[in-house]
Amino acid sequence: MNHLPGLDLLRAIAIVWVMLFHSFLVGGLGADFTWLSRFGWAGVDIFFVLSGFLIGSQVLQQLQRNGSVSLSGFYARRAWRILPAFAVVLALYVAFPALREVPGLQPWWQFATFTMNLLIDYERNAAFSHAWSLCVEEHFYLVFPLLAWALSRRCSVPRLLALCAAVMLGGIALRGTTWLHFAAFDPPRNWFIEEIYYPTWMRLDGLLVGVMLASLRVYRPQRWERLQQHANAGLLGGMLMCAVALWLFRERTGLLANTLGWPVLSAGLGLLVFAGAGRRSLIGRWPVPGMAWLAAISYSLYLSHKIALHVVHVTLAPSLEGSRVLMFLSYALAVLLLGALLHYSVERPFLRWRDRRQGTRFTAASPSAG
Repeated sequence: MNHLPGLDLLRAIAIVWVMLFHSFLVGGLGADFTWLSRFGWAGVDIFFVLSGFLIGSQVLQQLQRNGSVSLSGFYARRAWRILPAFAVVLALYVAFPALREVPGLQPWWQFATFTMNLLIDYERNAAFSHAWSLCVEEHFYLVFPLLAWALSRRCSVPRLLALCAAVMLGGIALRGTTWLHFAAFDPPRNWFIEEIYYPTWMRLDGLLVGVMLASLRVYRPQRWERLQQHANAGLLGGMLMCAVALWLFRERTGLLANTLGWPVLSAGLGLLVFAGAGRRSLIGRWPVPGMAWLAAISYSLYLSHKIALHVVHVTLAPSLEGSRVLMFLSYALAVLLLGALLHYSVERPFLRWRDRRQGTRFTAASPSAG
């Protein structure tokens, strides 16, 4: 599954889109390209759906085969996958303040315990704030195997659908209530980021859609194959749903966006992941040159790209101010070089060591880049 061209393409689009969005830190792409970066935050939601699908498939397949999950094996694989590169980047942020995109940084222990997304003071400590999505992913890794095992003991399709509906509707109600509360009191802080956008319990839609796809694939394989025959219809439907979601998000911090917007966006992205999870769709049939490599280093790119943007901004950008093309190429090259350096010097060796230790084969295209 890791080398399916469609999933590599979606992962590559996600990381490029996120980095384009974060270009606001260095002045943005200019008025002519605002449309390209404006909704780049949705790249993280692509990662969430991919994680729910791929990690969900791993756990559910093990449950189906063995009736249980090796929690120690699962947590060890996730730890060796996530922690080495994350620890290196966190050490750079803590030890070298000059590398930070903004001066303030939350205490290191909040990053180390993956609680930063719940405790952040965004106005004063926004450096390395994109680690919020890693916190959400880590909470998912911690809880999902236990929840899946518990549900597998006594579960049925109606119960599973009822649980999924409860999580989805509960998220809509919780975000709506929170939005109405803080909009009424309007406290002097960025409550949208701190109370709605970052907390784990507010961002379960994408992970849930991914797990629902994984459940269909693992427990209803014949139905999955029949539906895959209509993968291009799913691709078109997903694109249309994503367009509707982005229309809902035309006011990103508004009530409509933060109630209905997230489940609609996640459902649309879920259809895209479904289309990419086979070889019958347009995005799943042929590999796009370069996308597999971007997908492989996407985690390292995500961790390190703000450092690269900032370093270029304070060193090279002033001398290249007259040429936007050279500035863009300088930023892009720096981001790719630093991400590749982190991947090949830290992330990849630890993955090889992990797989040798566990007797499995290393695959460059990692299952999750979130």
